[in-house]
Amino acid sequence: MRRHSPSFISIAAGFCLSLCLLWSQILADDYVLAMLEKVRQRYGEEAYQNVMRLNELFNQLGSATEMTKIGMVNDFTNQHVLFVDDINLWGVDDYWASPLETLGKGAGDCEDFSIAKYTLLKKLGIPQDKLRLTYVRARMASGNIRPHMVLAYYAMPTSDPLILDNLNFEILPASRRGDLFPVFSFNEKGLFVANNPNMRAGSPNNISKWRDVLTRMRQDGLE
Repeated sequence: MRRHSPSFISIAAGFCLSLCLLWSQILADDYVLAMLEKVRQRYGEEAYQNVMRLNELFNQLGSATEMTKIGMVNDFTNQHVLFVDDINLWGVDDYWASPLETLGKGAGDCEDFSIAKYTLLKKLGIPQDKLRLTYVRARMASGNIRPHMVLAYYAMPTSDPLILDNLNFEILPASRRGDLFPVFSFNEKGLFVANNPNMRAGSPNNISKWRDVLTRMRQDGLE
């Protein structure tokens, strides 16, 4: 059997490593690559690894069904983002973070969970017409009612939407979420009446915090 010299083995190993690194970059979604470049600089190595796990998720979901994408994005976000109130995380009473900020901090509140899920699912090819950021009043276990936001997914325009939530990790139809009382919903195309995704109530530009977060995403090249 022919024996290779150590130098040949080193060159071959280096070539394999380079090829693996190149292949990992090819597999990375453009959106995730852009996020990787910014998150390490702003938030450090732990945040970078968080987005690397997001890249692995995107690789798994390339040709998956919409239901699989919804389930895995919901799980990923709920598992990798810690709930923290805005006042403790950002020093203000109400701040809507971009997905870059949420994954960079590894924390956020209900709006941040919902915006991250909405954006990731849109990047995975789910039409935004099927996605609604939905402002609700939520009945807590204590019986108190508090403002809350969830993401609703409509398989068809008239479907009972599925609810992606950080309070209840199980994805359930809205009809089985008796603890949630819709107020209004929106996406980048419109503002809609509470339980009717087809009845427009105005422009999403009327929601200043939504307008602000979209502006920050554009500035980061991550809209």
